[in-house]
Amino acid sequence: MPNITPLSEGVIPRIMNGEEIEAPILQILGVKKIITAESERIRILISDGQYFNSYAMLSTHLNFLCEEKQLKENAIIRVDKYITSIVSKNDGGKRVFIVMGLTVLHPGDQVQKIGEPVNLSDAPASSAQKATPTPTSLPSTSNVKPKPAKENRSFSNGSSKNANLDQSMNSGLTSPIASLSPYHNKWVIKARVTAKSAIRSWSNARGEGKLFSMDLMDESGEIRATAFREQCDKFYDIIQVDQVYFISKCQLKPANKQFSTLKNDFEMTFTNETVIQLCEEDATGIPEIKYDLVPISQVANMEPKAAVDVVGVCKEVGELQIFTSRTTNKEFKKRDLVLIDSSDAAVTLTIWGEDAVNFDGHVQPVILVKGARINEFNGGKSLSLGNGSNMKINPDIPEGHKLRGWFDNGGGENIKSSVSARTGAIGGSAEWRTFHEARNLGTGDKPDYFQTKGVVYLIKSQNAFYKACPQPECNKKVIDENNGHYRCEKCNAVFPNFKFRLLINMNIGDWTSNRWVTVFSDLAEQLLGRSAQEIGETMENNPTEAEEIFASINFHSYIFKIRSKVETFGDTTRNKLTVQSAIPVNYKEYNKHLISTIKELTGINKI
Repeated sequence: MPNITPLSEGVIPRIMNGEEIEAPILQILGVKKIITAESERIRILISDGQYFNSYAMLSTHLNFLCEEKQLKENAIIRVDKYITSIVSKNDGGKRVFIVMGLTVLHPGDQVQKIGEPVNLSDAPASSAQKATPTPTSLPSTSNVKPKPAKENRSFSNGSSKNANLDQSMNSGLTSPIASLSPYHNKWVIKARVTAKSAIRSWSNARGEGKLFSMDLMDESGEIRATAFREQCDKFYDIIQVDQVYFISKCQLKPANKQFSTLKNDFEMTFTNETVIQLCEEDATGIPEIKYDLVPISQVANMEPKAAVDVVGVCKEVGELQIFTSRTTNKEFKKRDLVLIDSSDAAVTLTIWGEDAVNFDGHVQPVILVKGARINEFNGGKSLSLGNGSNMKINPDIPEGHKLRGWFDNGGGENIKSSVSARTGAIGGSAEWRTFHEARNLGTGDKPDYFQTKGVVYLIKSQNAFYKACPQPECNKKVIDENNGHYRCEKCNAVFPNFKFRLLINMNIGDWTSNRWVTVFSDLAEQLLGRSAQEIGETMENNPTEAEEIFASINFHSYIFKIRSKVETFGDTTRNKLTVQSAIPVNYKEYNKHLISTIKELTGINKI
């Protein structure tokens, strides 16, 4: 017999007891194919030379090893990845050893059986205190007694061919998420819903429809699932975050990393055959949702586009904002909230869609957010709910109760800092200045920022828009070649179309003076309530109507946050002011600011 790699003696009881063993060396003593109505699994008899375990199987994506006869009796393998999972509650619960990655070190025809291993059930208590007894021969699924299916809990297309699938679901023969691949479609997973998006609509050249997505998790990993059109209507109200479900008959495809940060190379799409069944009794082995909570003050030091879990009291609620996308003409609804916590910091959280429409902030609730996306602007950080985010109002967790008590007993009255640069809220990161007081700002190497309550006096309609590159990430002005084509020198490309971008000069003032400021496209769309595309087309086709659009916000008051920077053009130096945000005045909060300022000026605070 050639020089054989030694087996990792005595590791099987430790593995079945939950200990993580790195790359154990085991021997295959038997291989058996188990075929059910909905799946084909490979059961294996494995040995560490001292003990054998017959309640083990290959992950379905490794079935080809047996089909190609690479895995035979007596083969020596290195287990590169594995999980253990409880698959049945019968007889107190049986734990199965699932091999998810392996390397064949010695083919079976080159090796003989090593040692005289005994059944795992005969392992002494010191070796397998919690190890589950296993049968002495490869079990057959015919001995598994499925639980009776529960009416109105299995959600499918109702056809009789799903009867076998219901039986497979209840038998406990589930596949781990990490083993799923597009090459095998006969599987059932048992997973917890960790996040569910709102319903979103789309319209393009191929048609229109709606969808929602959800994130699923089991002990082996996580995956995103998306339901379109009819499946969206069927499953949206059924699926609840934090519940555990049996799921099968979904299509798998490569994951689009642009829309998901989950650590999985694949994602699932619901089909007409998809079956979902609530796991009402036994969620053993499915992890609870865990929150890696970060103090709000630390968000300022985190990287943009990262995901973060935070819990805070909603101290301020912005107005509902409705605007239209400049590229798709889709209507969006959003609302900005200001969250605070006991780190004495505040951050802006943007919520979208129905969450924004239905949000009730009058009671200043505690808000828990998992997977909020960090955005950066002008050195400040803000949070936004994305596809993989999950928000809970007044969560029943210790951190939430502690924060509620802190706030109700006076916490949050003297917030020291805001990590968000664009809040526009009272007490934000920019200092309050009048235009007269701000006249000397921006003379240093870096720009200065201030906020003030101002009134819109006039908007210049002349040169209020330009034709820009149609590429999503490029806003460069294009050159009209007067032949139906437009050249973008930045992209070095010619396009048959363009997009309108707004660049508005606006005169605003307070009680000390007035100044001309610049407002860029996104904020201009928000203020005017129209998309850049709509305003640009109106300017070209109906200038009178466009003037009315611009005049619609004249003499309206806002809390402006403004960037000030002295710039030099040739021999001329001027102080350029750019509006960063414009929020309708919350007079209750503004009056608090005025009272605080009066007390400071009169010295009342020092008495």
